[in-house]
Amino acid sequence: MATPVNSSPITTASAAGPAMGLLWARALVFVASAAVLVLEILAGRLLAPYVGVTLETFTGIIGVVLAGIATGAWLGGWAADRSDPRSLLAPALGLSGILAMLAPSMVDLLGPGMRGGGSVEIVLLTAGAFLLPATTLSAVTPIVVKLRLQSISETGSVVGSFSAIGTMGALAGTFVTGFVLLTAMPSRPLVIALGAVLLLTAVPLAFRGVSGRLGAVAAIALLLTAASITRTHGPCDTETSYFCARVEVDPARPTGRLLWLDTERHSYVDLEDPSYLDFRYAKVVADVVATLKPGPIEGGYIGGGGFTLPRYVSATRPGSSATVFEIDRALVRLAERDLGLQQGEGLRVEVGDGRLPLPSQPTGRFGLIVGDAFGGLSVPWHLTTREFLLEISRVLADDGVYVVNVIDYPPLGFARAEVATLLDVFPHVAVIAPAQSLWGDRGGNFVLVGARNSFDWSRIQERILQRAGLEVVLTASDAARFVAGARVLRDDFAPVDQLLTPR
Repeated sequence: MATPVNSSPITTASAAGPAMGLLWARALVFVASAAVLVLEILAGRLLAPYVGVTLETFTGIIGVVLAGIATGAWLGGWAADRSDPRSLLAPALGLSGILAMLAPSMVDLLGPGMRGGGSVEIVLLTAGAFLLPATTLSAVTPIVVKLRLQSISETGSVVGSFSAIGTMGALAGTFVTGFVLLTAMPSRPLVIALGAVLLLTAVPLAFRGVSGRLGAVAAIALLLTAASITRTHGPCDTETSYFCARVEVDPARPTGRLLWLDTERHSYVDLEDPSYLDFRYAKVVADVVATLKPGPIEGGYIGGGGFTLPRYVSATRPGSSATVFEIDRALVRLAERDLGLQQGEGLRVEVGDGRLPLPSQPTGRFGLIVGDAFGGLSVPWHLTTREFLLEISRVLADDGVYVVNVIDYPPLGFARAEVATLLDVFPHVAVIAPAQSLWGDRGGNFVLVGARNSFDWSRIQERILQRAGLEVVLTASDAARFVAGARVLRDDFAPVDQLLTPR
């Protein structure tokens, strides 16, 4: 006798309806998914003071968060199949809130031991602070799906709709954080606020008779929240949208100020003597400037930082004018507040990406262009390519020069590639660095110079020798040999971070 086929749907909930209202369920998935992406973006700012901001940093963060999403989705589904999913939501959200609020403290606890590390340290530091909150947040969606799923016949629509809601939440978290929140307040209070929102979201779930033991959890959460809030300041004096910045007084020079951006000593400024230069690369740039024709210079500066070089040129070449293209508005305000920057007719700051204004600049406008923009140790890749340098060449005067400061370490993959790119655009190129750096024995700053017309490079070497500098000027065939077959950087291929990172 054949077994009759049951035509009724196989149910997973009571006939009375789903265990959670649709609007509330969608809101929970939206908030949890948004929170994961908020944490992912804020992780970059929290980690920057210890491991910098490079492609490897973002790769490590994205990889760890994706691992948390995958783990949380699997564990949340597994747990929802083995216990009442209604008892899981409040603990998942509450624990996520606690872990989120503890993330800054975990970064500060683990970060000093991994400062300046490579890919392994980046992954370990990210995992120590953000893997668990990403995991618990990602467990929310499969738990909610289990609560809303009535029958196998509607599996596709239920799973698909909540997947879409989760993606929309992730998009909202990404756009709101990147475009709004990070420009409105520092990252640490943002993380604390996010954790508080998650805890508050868990409260109505906890007091719907789901779990009587959550009172103790709530008390512990409050204690941990109070402890975490006391650590909201972190290592930054000022947190901008791009950097963790602080200004230190030079104990050997009362008027000296040192600007730190993330993990790097970025600029040195003497508040009373703008002609004083402390960093070696800045002295080399000054040697190049001294060899230009006498008189005022109209200069363009890609990157401001402490605004040391434009103020130096104004002090040593009276009547000079400077246009500084600086992407970080908060850094400009910091320089005005703590580093003595004063804008006026002789020095004007245009806030924005240094590459974008170039096409609108008149041909031959600048007698000097200085490239001194950094994201961590590396020059932003789009400021290194042949296409960018062609635009630089166009806006240079016939007798002008382009001077760019780069940092690299053996085997000097990035420095060689950037010199190859300069040689592809400029007829006359020089590489200036200590001999040990040029021969690949150690890393450091390299000052690269490109000129449209012939340039008396020997005068730069004479200036270096006069101040007892250790730098060597490579030109012509020596600069070509330094390249050693490196590829020209282009907009469609400029792996700057990978070329620079010490191996």
